[in-house]
Order: sequence, then C-alpha cells, then structure tokens
Amino acid sequence: MTPPPGGKAARRAAAAAAAATAAASAASAKVTSVVDAISGSPEHAEPEHAEPEHAEPEHAEHPATTGYGTPASDACSVLWDHDGTSAYGTAATARFFVIVEQPGPWGRDAARESHLDRELGAELEGRTSRAGGRFMLIRRPGGHPANDGPRHVFVAHAGARPEDAWLLVAEVDHVGDLLGLDWGALARGSRALVQASLLGSRPAEPTLLVCTNGRRDVCCAVRGRPLAAHAARVAPGRAWEVSHTGGHRFAPTAVLLPWGQTFARLDERASEWLLGASESGHLPAELLGPLHDRGRSGVAGPSQCAESHVRSETGETRLAALWADAPEAVDDGWDVTVTHADGRRWHVRVTREPAGRTRPESCGKKAVEVHEHRATIVEAWF
Repeated sequence: MTPPPGGKAARRAAAAAAAATAAASAASAKVTSVVDAISGSPEHAEPEHAEPEHAEPEHAEHPATTGYGTPASDACSVLWDHDGTSAYGTAATARFFVIVEQPGPWGRDAARESHLDRELGAELEGRTSRAGGRFMLIRRPGGHPANDGPRHVFVAHAGARPEDAWLLVAEVDHVGDLLGLDWGALARGSRALVQASLLGSRPAEPTLLVCTNGRRDVCCAVRGRPLAAHAARVAPGRAWEVSHTGGHRFAPTAVLLPWGQTFARLDERASEWLLGASESGHLPAELLGPLHDRGRSGVAGPSQCAESHVRSETGETRLAALWADAPEAVDDGWDVTVTHADGRRWHVRVTREPAGRTRPESCGKKAVEVHEHRATIVEAWF
C-alpha cells in the first residue's frame, strides 16, 4: 500500500478514516466482534465503544494492512476466519514457560533480535527448550520505548494436568539472573524449588499474553496490538504483548497462563471474558469449541484436541476439572482417554484429516493443504 502524502499526520488521518469505514460496515451487518462474525451470533452483539487515540501503528504501511486493526481481505487470518477451520490441537506444546519483559522492537527471532543481549537470549531460549519449555518475550501494550529499568519475569508451569499449573512473577535488574533458575525443578513442576531459585518471586494472577509480533506475521500486529491494548486497560498488569504463540492464521491468538491454554480468533469482548473467568480458574463458555479453543500446551496435539472436544461437549468451564492422557497411536489416528475430576472418563478417537482446500499458513507464504484435528467420542464411563 502506498503511504498517503503528508507524513505521519496524514497517515494517522487515513488510518482513522479506514477504521471508521470498517466500523460502519460492521454496524450495518450487525456484527461487532470476531466472535460474532465466526459464530454467526450477532444477536449477542453490544454497541461498539470509541477507542482512545493510539500512537501511529508500527506496521501501518505493510502491504497486507488496510488500516490499524483491519487486515487486508487476503490476509492469512482473514481467509482462515472465513473458512471457520477448526483450531483444535494447534497449541504449541510446552510443559512450562519462561517469559521476560523486553521493551523496544522485536525481530522475527525475538530472543536473538531485540534489545536483549543476543547471546543471553539464545542461551535462555536453549535452556528452556531443552528442558521442555517455551521462552518468550513480552512488553507492555502501547508504545514500545526501549529502556533499561527492572524487568518483569514470569515463570509458569502448565503441567500434564491443569490442576498442577502455577505462575510466579518477579522483577529483576539483570535478565542474566535467570540463568540461575533450577531448570530441573521447573521441568518437574516443583514450585517451591523454582521459587527458591528466583529471588523475589511470588505467585501471580492468571495472565493473558497476546501475540503481536509483526515481524513474524503482520496479522499478529494488525489484529493483536489493539486487542492487547484493550485487555491491558481492562486488567492492568494481567495482559501483555508477547513475541510468538504460533498459529498466525488464527490471529488474534493468545496464551492464558499458568495453564498454557491457547486461543484463536479473539476479540475485545473475548479478552474480557477470559480475564474475568480465569480469576476463578474457569474458561468462558463462549470460547469453548473448535473456533476458539486451540488446546492446552501441556499435552500433545491429539490430546489437546480430545480434551477440548470433551470440554465443549460437556460444557465444562473449570480448567482443573478435565485432563487428557498421552495419545496412543492407532492405524487411523490416536486414542486418547479424557478424565473428569468427578471420575467420568471418555475414550476419544482423534484423526487429522484434509479439509479439502489450500490456504497460506502465514501472510506471503505459499498456500498449503489444510488439515484439521477431528475428535469422536467412542465410549464413555460414568
């Protein structure tokens, strides 16, 4: 897209006009959110609220962008939204997370391409990955000034069962202090030992991380940054921009800590539901099902799919109430046992099947055949 003449002020005006046009179109269609657009439930829509003025968007001139918060019609996430492709079983697998606040710009490989020391970032990411976890950078929504003050650090254990999940937060003057983490204890989920190895750490409230790294995919910046800003206004300190969650095609995407519960196609109302429900260890019922629930990171993809499917079928919103065992490979897929805290169990058959269409998994990439995880309850015991 050719930048409008007149510098930043003109570009801001153009972006505002594009946003107003988009809002008018949405109002005429009686759709005010991604949730409504995908689920076909505009009767639950609420009036749109005026957004506060934002700084000029970092990625406003990317060719896949038609305005701040409004992706182009051929952007990868728009195409996948239109198809309603299932998000089941697509959460990045990780038993735990190590997350560092790093202001300023991020590159595609944020751990090595930011104002964080490159060698330190690579070492922390390597240690985390080798122990079975995921290393990510976060920053406060809004402007991204680079500064060298104390950093927030989050350490979360998602675990094989959601009842085992925990989240710690600390402020550190030197990110290198994280090298002293008890990595073995973190992999095992020993909260006490991890807390002892991270000075000043304390339990933290459930926290939502919204992917906004436009260097990986423009959809994450265009759709994720406004969402992260809204969530941070709703729950200050509990919502952050994050460098990478995977699944650009499902933008806006987010991870709910400590459980590693991962979501697709969020919008502002959905972020409010998530932040509210998670305070009591629940998920919002509106986000159950294959359109929004990508799965829980502590288990493999087929187990994520089986657990999400049973959760949707039963309407169970308590995070700790359901867990899926490791998948067992069979000829046409996987068998997974899902257990409820009250003793109920389900035998679920999971397959990964072609959807009969091709789509790019990221903006600018070649289209590939789309596959979906699909689940069927074979037997249940009560």
